Amino acid sequence: MGFPKRYDPSEAEPRWQTNWSEQRLYEFDPADPRPIFAIDTPPPTVSGELHIGHVYSYVQAEAMARFWRMQGYNVYYPFGFDDNGLPTERFVEKRLGVRARELGRERFIEHCLAISREVEQRFEQLWKRLGFSVDWRLCYSTIDPRARRTAQWSFLDLYRKGLVYRAQSPNPWCIECQTAIAQAEMDDVERNTTFYTIAFATQQTGSAPSDSAAAQTLLIATTRPELLPACVAVFVHPEDRRYSHLHGQTATVSLLGRQVPILIDAAVDPAKGTGAVMCCTFGDATDVAWWQAHQLPLIPLLTRQGRLSSDGGPYAGLTLTAARQRIIADLRDADLLHNISATAQTVRVHERCGTPLEILETQQWFIRVLDAKEALLKAGRRIAWHPAYMQTRYEHWVANLKWDWCISRQRYYGVPFPVWYCDQCGATLLADEAQLPLDPTTAASPRPCCCGNANLRPEEDVMDTWATSSVSPQIAAQWLDDPALYARLFPMHLRPQAHDIVRTWAFYTIVKSHYHFGAIPWQTVMISGHGLAPDGSSIHKSKGNSPIAPMALIERYSADATRYWACSGSTGADQSINEATMKQGTRLVNKLWNAARFIAGIALAEASSGRAGAFPPPDLLPSDRALLSWLQRLIEQATGRFAAYEYAAACDATERFFWGMFCDNYLEWVKNRLYEGSAAECQAAQWALAQTMLAVLKLFAPILPHITAEIYHHLFAAQAGGGSIHTARWPQPNPALIDPAAEQAGTALLALTGAVRRYKSAHSLSLGATLTRLTIAIEAGNDILRMLLEQSGADLRSVSRAGEIAFVAEEGDDFEELQSGLWLKVER
Repeated sequence: MGFPKRYDPSEAEPRWQTNWSEQRLYEFDPADPRPIFAIDTPPPTVSGELHIGHVYSYVQAEAMARFWRMQGYNVYYPFGFDDNGLPTERFVEKRLGVRARELGRERFIEHCLAISREVEQRFEQLWKRLGFSVDWRLCYSTIDPRARRTAQWSFLDLYRKGLVYRAQSPNPWCIECQTAIAQAEMDDVERNTTFYTIAFATQQTGSAPSDSAAAQTLLIATTRPELLPACVAVFVHPEDRRYSHLHGQTATVSLLGRQVPILIDAAVDPAKGTGAVMCCTFGDATDVAWWQAHQLPLIPLLTRQGRLSSDGGPYAGLTLTAARQRIIADLRDADLLHNISATAQTVRVHERCGTPLEILETQQWFIRVLDAKEALLKAGRRIAWHPAYMQTRYEHWVANLKWDWCISRQRYYGVPFPVWYCDQCGATLLADEAQLPLDPTTAASPRPCCCGNANLRPEEDVMDTWATSSVSPQIAAQWLDDPALYARLFPMHLRPQAHDIVRTWAFYTIVKSHYHFGAIPWQTVMISGHGLAPDGSSIHKSKGNSPIAPMALIERYSADATRYWACSGSTGADQSINEATMKQGTRLVNKLWNAARFIAGIALAEASSGRAGAFPPPDLLPSDRALLSWLQRLIEQATGRFAAYEYAAACDATERFFWGMFCDNYLEWVKNRLYEGSAAECQAAQWALAQTMLAVLKLFAPILPHITAEIYHHLFAAQAGGGSIHTARWPQPNPALIDPAAEQAGTALLALTGAVRRYKSAHSLSLGATLTRLTIAIEAGNDILRMLLEQSGADLRSVSRAGEIAFVAEEGDDFEELQSGLWLKVER
């Protein structure tokens, strides 16, 4: 088959993707005796359309899968879709234009399932168009029966071990999403707000409330005046002398007339506001701590819908915003608002919707994590983190945990808790494992309560989406369906994921693996950064703010060029979309193609076996030996970089070698030899070209799978007995080809070549212009270098177009020193 003049990625890439599918090239074979490399692939959340940021991180992981496959591993590469829980619910609500509760549980779940399947098909099309080497037979979703069964088994196991509990306690609550959330779902946002200084009346002990002589004014600064009806105490610092006379006294809540104690606590900041602060149930975590430590009463002011309850008195039924406005107006009218000032504030918001969080006392399910911090830190230290500093991020998160993991959500679309309750005796009844997966709202309890009550109440809450995703190794590795296979896959080798979910997906998976199996879930974690908009801003699937669709970039630049951009960013590092880098990827693809066409044009395939282990011909010239020696060092360097998950550095080293050494210099050195040299000289160049081109293709293959497959097919597949470059053996450095003397000669050749090119440029000569003579002076005593350069005369003439090349013992005044011990004189 002839070598086409041009490479058309829009035709070739889909063709190779179809070929890989038809050949079942990437399917995992459990009978394969080779060692397994199992990947716990991140299932993208169905909360909007995929954007270029997903391409950035997922391509990096996919390139590593290709590398380990070429290293000889039997790669287990499943794929999943995270399509249960709040992110998908909010996406579907936005898509439908209605809230879940308006449709009802059953109808809303039907919509979620239908829309998820539709979106997942587009997800899969994008991954396939990028050439992902996934085994699509191993695809799962986090709402499918296997995932629900695994998540429910996890809950039952934790319950029996005493590691999960249900409690009525203060917990973060999102009034927009109308559900409890976990600590990991909070973000801190800096904002400007207002301090309102409010006058509370105080009463000395022993005096009557009506005794005006004993009454004093206590000024309290707050940013949440709407919580006045929930004030249960006033706190001051024990060493703040301004208020020492008030310790143990009472204050009257403005507008409400309720008496509350004035207490002391070292957590009060005397320099903030007035130094006196009201404790409300609940404004923040400090309020919760004070409420618990001082055994204060609970005033449940806020409803789950974000309105003031009947405890709000005259403000009952108002939203928080309306209550704030009314209370401020009433304070002003009563002359109780003494000051208003601007202040900066850090506010906890829900990461999903950006709504400021409230704290409500609600009944929720929790997994114990505060008691296991040390064990979880030790588990994290048994895992290899790439980049290494991400381990510090994990440890910082664990060390600063303040809450157990809340796993219940007051929503519809998620994995149900396999639980029923007996309202007669208060017992909790669990499903039998044989029933899993089940929905207790439609399935019967396996037995009546021990008290004899058969009329049991099902749990209507669903699990947090991370409660399912945290058992992704068990879902992906088919633990409950194929225990024998799972035993070979677990712990998995690699977890690729983004840095923003270290505190959720990585942490929660380590928690579950530790509690269930006493093991780490994977040997290695590879943390990616985020692909950013050109202005450096974050791109969010749920916001739909991607500046350009991934498919549009693929159509414009090709899948390989898009992958090239994605792999130009290092692990853990954010990187903006850069179409200039994609254009460079296109140039690289074209350069590979043109170099391959040149090689094919000199009948290389017939002249060389193309096999990496073929024995070299005896008459290799110094430039051949230098090229091959540098190639061995490149192979060693790139392999080490890939193995350390530094794919960007591996690609960069390979590209610099390909452009700078191979194309710009070596091909120019050997052109005359290939067309006009002796049979031995031609064969030597052909052999070096074959070895180098094959190795370079393999080094690029994980990142540029389509162009490398196409060139390999044209140049090497027949000599290799068929097959694909992507299942071929990764190049191995050959110590026998390391030649320091040839490298020294090669470095001199590069210096001489560069000097000739500079001379022609300075004299406005084309690179193909002929020269009369090159005179080379070499430092006395360096006989080996002189001998090797003399052997390289044909290559020097090829690149310089010099009619004569002479060597002299000493340099003259008109010679240019190129490097230590090497001089050149150029004559036109």
